[in-house]
Amino acid sequence: MSSELIYPDEAYAIIGACLEVYNVMGSGFLEAVYQKCLEREFSLRNIPFEPQKRIGLSYKGYPIEQEYTPDFVCFDKIIVEIKAEANLLDVNRAQTINYLNAVQFKLGLLVNFGHHKSLEWERLALTV
Repeated sequence: MSSELIYPDEAYAIIGACLEVYNVMGSGFLEAVYQKCLEREFSLRNIPFEPQKRIGLSYKGYPIEQEYTPDFVCFDKIIVEIKAEANLLDVNRAQTINYLNAVQFKLGLLVNFGHHKSLEWERLALTV
C-alpha cells in the first residue's frame, strides 16, 4: 500500500476553505448554513465544486432509481460530506466510504462543523 496522499493539493485547498468558514461562523449552526457558507468560500478561492450533485446508482451494473446526493463534489473527483454534530461517528465514516465506493472516487473528506473546540475533519481514501 502506498503512503502517498491522494490529491494533497486539492484536499489542502478544500480543508483551508472549511477552516475559514469555521473560523468565521464557529459551531452551532445547522448543516445547511455551512453548506451555503462553503459554496461562497469555494467560489472566493476558485475551488471548482458542484453542490448537491445528483449521482445515479447501479446494482451489479444495472441502474436503480435511487440517487446519491453528496454535499459537494470538488475538482470533479473529491466527495466532501459535511456534518454539524458534536462529534464524527463511525456511521458518518461508513456513509462516506459507501459513497466513494458507489461513485468510484478515490477520496472523500468528512468535515464536521459542530465540534465546539475546532473543525473536525478526516480524509477517507479508497484504492479503486
